[in-house]
Amino acid sequence: MTGPESAQDGAVLFDVDGTLMDTVYLHTVAWWEALRQHGHRVTMARIHRGIGMGSDHLLDALLGEDHDHDEDADLSAAHDALYGQFWSRLAPLPGASQLLRACAGRGWKVVLASSAKGPEAEVMIRALDADAAITAVTTADDVSSSKPAPDLVQQALEKAGVPAGRAVFVGDAAWDAEAARKAGVRCLGVLTGGWTRQELTDAGAEAVYESPAELLDRLDGSALAAPPGRD
Repeated sequence: MTGPESAQDGAVLFDVDGTLMDTVYLHTVAWWEALRQHGHRVTMARIHRGIGMGSDHLLDALLGEDHDHDEDADLSAAHDALYGQFWSRLAPLPGASQLLRACAGRGWKVVLASSAKGPEAEVMIRALDADAAITAVTTADDVSSSKPAPDLVQQALEKAGVPAGRAVFVGDAAWDAEAARKAGVRCLGVLTGGWTRQELTDAGAEAVYESPAELLDRLDGSALAAPPGRD
């Protein structure tokens, strides 16, 4: 991975689960089983809508803010163990790795901004196989509050050495668009996380694409055509 150089560069910040990696529904199943094991019956439809949040916000959304937080660590550990069974089979979405390389080739600093914990993020980075294109990575381990709070986006900007006005965030969930908006960063959406075009637009995405592959194909007409000052 390359390192940050100048605050005058532009950065494109990528969410990972559901944006670059086809993992949203694997997380849904893992959380469903983890919750079931601890006596909580929550439908997969509700769980899916929370994927993209960090576990802190997700459990509050699913169980209520007044739920017994003493079991949060056990629930997260159960999810991690269940999801870990899929690690060897995690796969990038079509066009995802090529999109990272294309953005780097156009002069963007490419930063991955994932709500995953460090070891899980490392597995996904290996699967993406685009290390040379990636400037930096920020994970849930780097921040005190996860998406939809702006902390992860702000930390990604800091690692890139780029101000919010020279960055674009790409995500698949409303939580991504909300976090980007709170951080003052433009946002593009992709539909590969299961959210609708209207939902992503309402949350703040200025344009929405079917997939990373479509964004790659339409790069010249997108907000990622060139970093600020190079178009």
